[in-house]
Amino acid sequence: MMRSLALAFGLAAAPLAASAQDAVTFPFAGSFDDASFAIENAIINRGLVIDYTSHVGDMLNRTGQDIEGAQPLYDNAQIFLFCSAAVSRRVMEADPMNIVHCPYGIFIAEMEGEVMIGHRDYPDGPMQEVEALLDAIILEATAE
Repeated sequence: MMRSLALAFGLAAAPLAASAQDAVTFPFAGSFDDASFAIENAIINRGLVIDYTSHVGDMLNRTGQDIEGAQPLYDNAQIFLFCSAAVSRRVMEADPMNIVHCPYGIFIAEMEGEVMIGHRDYPDGPMQEVEALLDAIILEATAE
């Protein structure tokens, strides 16, 4: 009983989640599959390793049937998660709490036939180096 009360108090005292962060988006003139392939190649071309590919669109479509009133959100959506050891070291040496931003993600989303690529908008300061890296990857992918 005491444990349950401590847990409940701890959850009640935890800070509320912040609102969604702004996203930086780029249109993609091509298919979702082409965008995914281009982003994957642009990440790998920099010698970076993709740690995880989140198939968020598939998950939402699969689970949407179980949630009453849930409308489809995306035709397709996925997120590539990866890190750059060199960039991460620099931003975390500037502020060790920048760990909260790692790994970095680039998303691809298709809605109503339109494909976009993007990433979260990072705070001013050292994290702008990460944002520049993500922008460069996306610009390489959208130029193909």
